[in-house]
Amino acid sequence: MALKHELKQVIESAVAACRAANSLPIVDTVTGDVHLPFTIETTADPAQGDYRTNIAQMLASHAGHANEAGSIAQSIAARLNETAGTDGLIATAEATADGALNLRLNPSALGEALRQVLSEGERYGRTSYGTPRKVLVEFVSANPNGPITVAHGRGGAIGDTLASLFEWTGNTVSREFYVNDAVGSRQMQIFAQSLFARYQQLCGHPAEIPEDGYTGEYVIEIAQSIVNTEGDRYAALTPEAATTIFQPLALNGMREQQTAALAAFGIHFDNWFSEQTLHASGAVEKVLQSLKERGVAFEEKGALWLRSTQFGDDKDRVLVRAEGTPTYLAGDLAYHADKLARGFDLLVDVWGADHEGYIARTKAGLAALGYAPDQVQIALFQPVRLLRNGVEEKIGKRTGDTVTLDELIGDVGKDAARFFFLLQSSGAAEDFDLDLARRQDRENPLYRVQDAYARCSSALREATQTGIASPDAEVISASDISRLTNQEDTVLMKKLLEFPDEIQEALDSLAPHRIARYVLDLAALWHDWDSRLSWNIGQRSAVEQEIPLFQARLALIKGVQITLANALSLLGVSPQENGIVKEAE
Repeated sequence: MALKHELKQVIESAVAACRAANSLPIVDTVTGDVHLPFTIETTADPAQGDYRTNIAQMLASHAGHANEAGSIAQSIAARLNETAGTDGLIATAEATADGALNLRLNPSALGEALRQVLSEGERYGRTSYGTPRKVLVEFVSANPNGPITVAHGRGGAIGDTLASLFEWTGNTVSREFYVNDAVGSRQMQIFAQSLFARYQQLCGHPAEIPEDGYTGEYVIEIAQSIVNTEGDRYAALTPEAATTIFQPLALNGMREQQTAALAAFGIHFDNWFSEQTLHASGAVEKVLQSLKERGVAFEEKGALWLRSTQFGDDKDRVLVRAEGTPTYLAGDLAYHADKLARGFDLLVDVWGADHEGYIARTKAGLAALGYAPDQVQIALFQPVRLLRNGVEEKIGKRTGDTVTLDELIGDVGKDAARFFFLLQSSGAAEDFDLDLARRQDRENPLYRVQDAYARCSSALREATQTGIASPDAEVISASDISRLTNQEDTVLMKKLLEFPDEIQEALDSLAPHRIARYVLDLAALWHDWDSRLSWNIGQRSAVEQEIPLFQARLALIKGVQITLANALSLLGVSPQENGIVKEAE
């Protein structure tokens, strides 16, 4: 059950019934559309109900009669109460003076929904709203002249989780890394020269790194791997020949390092797309020619320009410089056109905040090529500061300046790195507290979540060992869940049932941090439930009349365990069971 989704359908049906009965005349004189973006939120005070919706306020405002929201709410509430019953989702609806609707859920509906969580198990949370799409998520795409840094790691965690969210909602997803490997680029020439100098040094020949070259330890690592496989066969090359030969060697060596670092972070790409292929195949020239034929490219001062202002950009953009070299925009448009030509319905790009200026020009360029701009969605993420003892840590061993992702994983572990990256909205700069990430107590938010999962597992094991109640799936599913009447029980059940809706909302807003926040909130509710009810099967007396309640609460524990595990799986984080980390797939 996607709880809020089903509530929305019930509410819209009630509004449609009110209109059919002509009980919303003010609204009907303006619009027949009930599909307004109304909200359904958890009430701040449980005494007011379980959920609150602003549907009446939205309808009144849309009709231009905001002062009538209260009467509209009363009409909708009356209709909902007429159809409410023991088998319905809503038990009661109450209109407030300001036009809000407070809804109380039917306990039996909550119980049936909990059974659905138990029956779906590892699939709980997977939905398929709308038509499935073929989606390409492109992320990380680090330059091929350096290791994967902490900043790339944040983008990687965001992109990988977005891809998982698309998969969980019924779409076919491919993960792609775009390799900026254009042959002859200045950065690749310098990288090749730096690598050749390190290679010569390892072969016992005097050599100097170029003045603006790459000096990180990772260059020595690649050079050593070349020595290990090729010996000194390249040591006598001229600088010109070495630049040509060492460019692909540099690319391959860096690709191996980047692949290994990302794999250790739980990220695997379906495709590594080479920028070289766009130029070699003539794809860039084809896009430029298409723009000319469409009349949206023009020449001025020897350069070729895109009339991007016709498509919402703040100024026209250069496509080909006066000396004849294509700009980054030209290649990027060719790349996006290639992605769409491969049959993808939706392209999702995860970019660093420094690329924000490219959003308008990229969408303008695609519109100029005849594509719908909404076929591309772009998620930006802000930089990361690593803090140790409250002081920013900038220097890493492998690069000589920035800290690499594998260095961070070695410090705090893969799970903590991913979880902390995903805790904050991607639109906010992040202060990553290294000391907090390493703590093994509930001050650490990841520990708090994993401890909740471990305690659920412990309760299920105790049930088996004591024989007081059975954790068997069939027994749990058949338990009398109607006994879960405490407010703490109800609050925890409602939180479980919000998981599918949270997935959809996180996807709609490209906000994977919502899942991290959800799982943290669920863990907090679990710990509160656990402490308030003193739930410890091993220490409770096996009084015969208590066993049905034990069994019902065991069902709730199992539901929490399932939901925690599934949410962590979406984030690429491992659950923890019995003190041992169970590796995520």
